[in-house]
Amino acid sequence: MTNILPVLDRASAGIPASLERLFELVRIKSISTDPAFKAECRRAAEWLVTELRSLGFDATVRDTPGHPMVVAHHDGAKPDAPHVLFYGHYDVQPVDPLNLWDHDPFEPAVRDAGEGRRVITGRGTSDDKGQLLTFVEACRAYKETTGALPCRVTILFEGEEESGSPSLKPFLEANAAELTADFALVCDTSMWDADTPAISAGLRGLVGEEIVIKAADRDLHSGYFGGAAANPIHILSDILAGLHDDTGRVTLDGFYDGVEETPTQIKAAWETLGKTAESFLGEIGLSIPSGEKGRSVLELTWARPTAEVNGITGGYTGEGFKTVIAAEASAKVSFRLVGKQDPAKIRDAFRAYVRARVPADCSVTFHAHGGSPAIQLPYDSALLGKAKSALSDEWPKPAVVIGMGGSIPIVGDFQKMLGMESLLVGFALSDDRIHSPNEKYELRSFEKGIRSWVRILSALAAR
Repeated sequence: MTNILPVLDRASAGIPASLERLFELVRIKSISTDPAFKAECRRAAEWLVTELRSLGFDATVRDTPGHPMVVAHHDGAKPDAPHVLFYGHYDVQPVDPLNLWDHDPFEPAVRDAGEGRRVITGRGTSDDKGQLLTFVEACRAYKETTGALPCRVTILFEGEEESGSPSLKPFLEANAAELTADFALVCDTSMWDADTPAISAGLRGLVGEEIVIKAADRDLHSGYFGGAAANPIHILSDILAGLHDDTGRVTLDGFYDGVEETPTQIKAAWETLGKTAESFLGEIGLSIPSGEKGRSVLELTWARPTAEVNGITGGYTGEGFKTVIAAEASAKVSFRLVGKQDPAKIRDAFRAYVRARVPADCSVTFHAHGGSPAIQLPYDSALLGKAKSALSDEWPKPAVVIGMGGSIPIVGDFQKMLGMESLLVGFALSDDRIHSPNEKYELRSFEKGIRSWVRILSALAAR
């Protein structure tokens, strides 16, 4: 294995210059959702290509129907070196409301945050420009120290992540052979806390459904028809209430097919993180966990499937009071999936469950809102083990393997379309205010993030 101490020293010594490059990138107003900033998004892509070419990458701007992709390739030090695909995004969220910012969102600076903390402020510093540059700057430290990279590296930066990535799937399909690697590295996640790095080994999948139940052919006077005419709000309420039993389990037929129990040692490791129901829910003014009985809040949010009602409409909801029986009622329901649950089967089971509970003289229609399977990196994966050891060598506390309650579609696309597992390592903190005014990124996270990627690349290169 290459002696990485000189590379680590180079990474730390280069922080002032690395910060200047981050500042240059943050100053580019690459807001992907607003057509007014289309030219700025291209400018960000071109800036990245210039930087990557300066490091010896074969880098190009690739046009799409939307904002361009950045694709770059670099050989490894040895012909048999593993091939990694690193993914990040250069686009950012809008800055509105601007009056809530303490400073210009596109004029980054290092500021004192108190208690010895120094933070980099500006839109995109944490999500995701600062994060993606930790990897680029790690490559720079390697090139400036050894003249080579320990792994063969392909880089994919997109410019539409904050606007739904409409061009990403077609781009992956068209360039699958070029982009397929041994595995993917994704830096768009968070640490457990300021001293504890985290690897996200699992992402829950998602099924979204909207249901509309129709009864009478018009809204009805509840005094004249009440008690005789079907009320779609009643029907809908009964259906939604029946989605869970008294123990918190989802009642759909076959819902738990493909759901495996979390390994005992993993649950024990999660218990050491000290996240109780009181501490987790207390932040939002609650204290009593819902969901399946007898499970910790981390297991419930990281490793168990859910059924949640996200919105209900029906009847009169304006000011005052109107005694009406609505003609229709609707609800939006989402299912978070784990393990090997099949999104199509979950959708079919839900629709069958609903149809069986709608009276014969009423009707129901369904509208699908996306579906993706869960992603789970095996807990005994050699890839995960190497990264965990590398991170633990860099940070004050050992790295932890966590789950994520949400979904990152690109990770599923890498697995389904390119056949690659993904290693999710990020250095953001929960208080980075991403998508909000006054976004920041810890200066410590930026420096140690660069050093972490130096260590991870070295660990991955060791066969």
